[in-house]
Amino acid sequence: MTAPNVEWVLMYRKGLSRGQIAELTGAAPATVGYHLRLAREREPGLQNEHESAARKPEVTGQGRERLGQLAAFVQETGRYPSRCSDDGAERILAGWLQRRRREATAGTLAPAYLQALAVLPGWQGTPRAVADEARWQDRLTELAGYLASGQDWPRHKATITGQEHELGIWLHIQRFKLRRGELDPARAQALDAAVPGWRTGRTRGKKPTR
Repeated sequence: MTAPNVEWVLMYRKGLSRGQIAELTGAAPATVGYHLRLAREREPGLQNEHESAARKPEVTGQGRERLGQLAAFVQETGRYPSRCSDDGAERILAGWLQRRRREATAGTLAPAYLQALAVLPGWQGTPRAVADEARWQDRLTELAGYLASGQDWPRHKATITGQEHELGIWLHIQRFKLRRGELDPARAQALDAAVPGWRTGRTRGKKPTR
């Protein structure tokens, strides 16, 4: 690894401590400290930038409100908000949390937010789960656009190719999970709202009315 690590230096510049950087990146605190020491030697003003950023109150009034809403939501439901929910307030809160997760991953999350969110176990989720949710949302949007263009429900047969086949496979999987009771209720609700009639799809001899 080339020292000093550019990402770690950026996180330090934004006000994160050595321990916070180590926790976010999975690196040993001593290793992070070594890289930061080299960076301070090469850039004398880095320490002042770090201390200034660490003192800066970067949580806005709306941010404090969202933090309170998130804590209350987790306490009441035992889970984190979903962007697939049919409840608008939950979707907004989920979007806010997703932005904080991205900032934490990039090392640009304000220390005040990082400290406030640290009381919620597993609030950062996992990169795989976050990426899966983003892909699912993109596919739902694509399906809604496909149907809005006047197309019938996409088929998943091997003889079908291109976008229809890809969307057909995805939709087939959602229906299969629904029948087995494995589809997240929030995702089922999102499908109901975005593409009504998805549970049935095509009917023999008749194009379904949506």
